[in-house]
Amino acid sequence: MKPERYFAPCPRGLEALLAADAAAAGGVDVKIVPGGVEFAGDLACCYRMNLASRIATRVLRRVATADYRSEDDVYRLARGVDWPRHFDVERSLRVYVTAQRSPLKSLEFATLRVKDAVCDVFRDASGRRPSVNTKAPDVRIHLFLTAERATLYLDTSGEPLWQRGHKIAKVEAPLKENLAAGILRLAGWQPGVPLLDPMCGSGTFLLEAAQMSLDDAPGLGREPGEFAFERLRGFDAGLWRALRKSAAATRLPADTLPIWGSDLSADAVARAGQNLAHAGLDDLVSLARADILARAAPQPTGILIANPPYGERLGELDELAAFYPKLGTALKRNFAGWDCWFLSADTRLPKLIGLKPMRKIPLYNGPLECRLYGFRMVSGSNR
Repeated sequence: MKPERYFAPCPRGLEALLAADAAAAGGVDVKIVPGGVEFAGDLACCYRMNLASRIATRVLRRVATADYRSEDDVYRLARGVDWPRHFDVERSLRVYVTAQRSPLKSLEFATLRVKDAVCDVFRDASGRRPSVNTKAPDVRIHLFLTAERATLYLDTSGEPLWQRGHKIAKVEAPLKENLAAGILRLAGWQPGVPLLDPMCGSGTFLLEAAQMSLDDAPGLGREPGEFAFERLRGFDAGLWRALRKSAAATRLPADTLPIWGSDLSADAVARAGQNLAHAGLDDLVSLARADILARAAPQPTGILIANPPYGERLGELDELAAFYPKLGTALKRNFAGWDCWFLSADTRLPKLIGLKPMRKIPLYNGPLECRLYGFRMVSGSNR
């Protein structure tokens, strides 16, 4: 059977990690592009990516591509696809459009033209049209437009893959799980290495690290029928069962893990505790209320990772400018022997913290351009 072409988007800055995930899933001809990777693979590869990739946002299967200049060209492209081969007329659908430098004046009109084309194909084939559901569609069709090229994809994931299903207690401006997983890998953290998040918020880094330590595939947390590929024609239920069973069998047992989380906010600590408990991980991770400026390192060496507030208003920026020098002093005093990593959109952080970063990695937290700053803590000054 000829392999299909896929595109998996991810947070910008994590493309190389996602390429490794695609290769591990059995993908071939893997190509890094801005904001994701393209690859070829069979059904098993598609299922494995959805089940096991911690970095992918979703996995899209390419169904058609061509040059275009107008909405009519987009309609003809969608009209040429044998949609009844891909899903049943009973399935509800929604069309999503993403564009980069597209000459089209209205993306809403392009969306409508794709929807019309899909419905026209079904009407010609069966005399019936699928319904549209903008809230919870069975089938998601994605149109991606560049300056000259239009590409249609079928979404095999459904809800974004960073939604692991573990977070019941949220905090303001949470970090998405796939970005957290990528940061852990970029920082060089591996299961078994002591890890501390001293500004843990809702516990995203803690949840990801604990799951990685247990070799717990993130897709195992979804209920049957939640992946979009389960609602497409050609779904191989036997293959999917076998892959899930194999992934579940590799899960490692553990009593406790060398993972610690703390926060100055009692509310944040409570929320992180709720989320860890909901994921069945609360017995494995140590959680406490503590001030990062006062807390001691839990082990002689390890990795500290934090996503401090960025400060978007003037008063907050002033507070952070006063906080950073104290943070630098506390790290030197309490975390000698540790590698400390901070994700921040505040470019003043390295200067005000008074430490020279060993690495600066560009990343995007949603649309926000950030840097992941790594500091190696040694006794005495790090200047």
